[in-house]
Amino acid sequence: MEKKTKEQLLKKAKTPGINAIKMHKFYRGKIQIIPRCQVRNYDDFGIWYSPGVAAPSSEIFQDKAKVYDYTSKWNFVAVVSDGSRVLGLGNIGPEAALPVMEGKALLFKYLGGVDAFPLCIGQKECCEAEDIIEFVKMVQPTFGGINLEDISNPKCFTVLDKLRSDPEVNIPIWHDDQQGTACVTLAGLMNSLRIVGKKKEQVKIVFNGIGAANFGIYRLLKADGFNIANSIFVDSKGVLYKERSDLQCPQDYKCEVAQISNREQVRGDCGKALESADILISSSIPGPNVIKKEWISKMADDAIVFALANPIPEIFPWDAKEAGARIVATGRSDFPNQVNNSLCFPGVFRGTLDVRATTITDEMCIAAAYTLANLVDEIEGCLVDECILPNMQYENAFIRQATAVGLKAIEQGIANINLSEEELLSKSKYIIDTSQAQFKLLMEKGFIPQFSDYEE
Repeated sequence: MEKKTKEQLLKKAKTPGINAIKMHKFYRGKIQIIPRCQVRNYDDFGIWYSPGVAAPSSEIFQDKAKVYDYTSKWNFVAVVSDGSRVLGLGNIGPEAALPVMEGKALLFKYLGGVDAFPLCIGQKECCEAEDIIEFVKMVQPTFGGINLEDISNPKCFTVLDKLRSDPEVNIPIWHDDQQGTACVTLAGLMNSLRIVGKKKEQVKIVFNGIGAANFGIYRLLKADGFNIANSIFVDSKGVLYKERSDLQCPQDYKCEVAQISNREQVRGDCGKALESADILISSSIPGPNVIKKEWISKMADDAIVFALANPIPEIFPWDAKEAGARIVATGRSDFPNQVNNSLCFPGVFRGTLDVRATTITDEMCIAAAYTLANLVDEIEGCLVDECILPNMQYENAFIRQATAVGLKAIEQGIANINLSEEELLSKSKYIIDTSQAQFKLLMEKGFIPQFSDYEE
């Protein structure tokens, strides 16, 4: 792996931002609405609107489930954010968060064939958990699912948990910062453990940072059978342990992990926690040198390091490897083993919507993660130290995840549509292929104009 200096990485990291300003101004947004139905002539508006539209509306009034048959609700997802914790930017408010949410909607459409709409709400500093919960409940008649995004913690935990457990909410709720990150991380960990020959029930994991990402990862790993008692969690004040005086139990969400982790009640900093650890999962602050080489050197043989901060990981991959790590993953696409939410959420939502699941369970996330992990067996030269996951260009990833997620929802009895594996595969493939073909056609015909003023 070619070594790069912090200055080189920062310069490279600025290039997408330079191009982003130019291209955002050129295109004035990333998504638009185009018709799904045919319009043969102006008389058709009497069918699609007044007076003909009264007929499907009347049927929906008698049977609300028919809204999925007569409208686009079956494929609509809202991307809801108050802009209170936008990755790398912090609390920037709803207007400034809109470009991020539009980008999310673009990924939904291109990778998963999902019609996603950014809904940035509230005002800076004054959108509480209950406000977001009430907003989601108010808009749920329009949408087949909700993607929560870039909401500060602990507010994001409250919003997700309350909405998922609310009997008045009958559509799936997903918080990508927690569940999407967890899904891809689990996939990467499973393949890393296959490579080094260790078992999930036995490994010692150190979580550096206990925000939305690592909290979501912890929850999913626990659901998948990892032994959390073997794990140690570290925040900005050091190792979490049961009697730490600054934890306000039971209301502090960190108390949950403090009570069930750190079997030996280790105290100290991250360096102390990493002694003899098999895995480090760090989702904290941008590096480098947040994680020290000398800390990595104290880890167990064949150590696995996930340094997920952006734009610069907490430790450079070559530094981690020089210190003794065998497998290193980051959030960057220019290093091997990128761990990116975009590998998961399009397929999860495609499968969820295709069977009209009422929620997205941990088991559905795990099914998506295992499917993603197993795809490396089909990729020549993968399942090695520097290839633990497929990338977004592997076209089967989202179709196969959608199928696995849909089948798991059917198995769990939370699907409203029962389809066979073959039917699910065919359905998701058609929708995703059609979405990408539409993009290409619009570009080929010039309806999406070409931009050429790229900064290299």
